[in-house]
Amino acid sequence: MEFANKEYFILLVLLIPYIIWYLLYRKKSEPTMRVSTTAAYRNAPISWRQRIIHAPMVLRCLCFAMVVCVLARPQTHNAWDSKSVEGIDIMLAMDVSTSMLAEDLKPNRLEAAKNVAAEFISGRPNDNIGLTIFAGESFTQCPMTTDHASLLSLLGGVRTDIAARDIISDGTAIGMGLANAVSRLKDSKAKSKVIILLTDGSNNMGDISPMTSAEIAKSMGIRVYTIAVGTNKVAPYPVPVAGGVQYVNMPVEIDTKTLANIASTTNGNAYRATNNSELKQIYKDIDVLEKTKMDVKRFSKRYEAYQPFAIAAFVLLLMEIMLKLTVLRRIP
Repeated sequence: MEFANKEYFILLVLLIPYIIWYLLYRKKSEPTMRVSTTAAYRNAPISWRQRIIHAPMVLRCLCFAMVVCVLARPQTHNAWDSKSVEGIDIMLAMDVSTSMLAEDLKPNRLEAAKNVAAEFISGRPNDNIGLTIFAGESFTQCPMTTDHASLLSLLGGVRTDIAARDIISDGTAIGMGLANAVSRLKDSKAKSKVIILLTDGSNNMGDISPMTSAEIAKSMGIRVYTIAVGTNKVAPYPVPVAGGVQYVNMPVEIDTKTLANIASTTNGNAYRATNNSELKQIYKDIDVLEKTKMDVKRFSKRYEAYQPFAIAAFVLLLMEIMLKLTVLRRIP
């Protein structure tokens, strides 16, 4: 806590002459009664009222001190709080093409990927993490942020049928998805920069080849971890028909060689996930990535904090008045 108007504390000096005046001249204002002798009262015990005779003066001084504190405008401390934490910069590049609707992973590939990615994000509270999605084209769903609540909300908003409803062109533009993620990391100051690329197909769309994007990532010191998701042969794919959904077995065509080349070019690792447990284990393996120190600054908002002092002054004044009107009441 700090005080905005510290100069008001000089008013506390006024307590010194008041206390001196009280001690030296108090008796002149005391009522007196003439008696022939005080011998009868010489050995009388001191009552508790006599012991607290100066309590009103003490309460008055404390009340004055509280009023001065109110005038000095107490406020909470307002400053940037800096600390070093462990963290890296991560971009998630996630395939959202229609083939991600295949249900060889449960409930389907995309939902399984979203669920595991959400656990991964929640387990790394100090990291800057962003999200890029791609099909036949790519765009950033969420830029890198430490506001993981917003990131998780945007991740949850990625629909499994985003490409099927023509919101984004269908296809698999791995090079474009990787290039988009690289562009988000190019200005990063972190020593460790990582892209986690998840797809279930082969590059068949886009103006940038996957290996070109990989070379760009390598030049910027970005490591790429690739995840090929899907079974080895065929996968059940839902096809809408009149009155319901019919499942057909679609062949799984994943360009694992290109994904492995992307990973090796950027000093990352290539993974293969054929079920939910393998996908979860892959993210756990990536979770042990090297961490680097980064400075985080937090801002504490200033607000007026005079209320406790004002309440204390009111209570002290009320106590003084009550003492004078009750147990320490004087009869002229």
